[in-house]
Amino acid sequence: MPTLLQVEGFRFFFYSNERGEPPHVHVERGEGEAKFWLDPLRIAYAHRLTPAEQRRARELVFQHQGLFKERWLEHFSR
Repeated sequence: MPTLLQVEGFRFFFYSNERGEPPHVHVERGEGEAKFWLDPLRIAYAHRLTPAEQRRARELVFQHQGLFKERWLEHFSR
């Protein structure tokens, strides 16, 4: 479960067993979690995150979308 970024209490990561899915990133903060598809950027689900936390997580995914895609391709092309 490689961690891609930790910022503002959010941890962005992906699971190593998700090779068959399109590029996406998981995010955790406290007890909350969400999953974002990267292309096109959209939320797959969110649990126990406030609307403000969901918005901020989406903003951070948007800001780091290129990095997340690059790391996804590096990890899953092995």
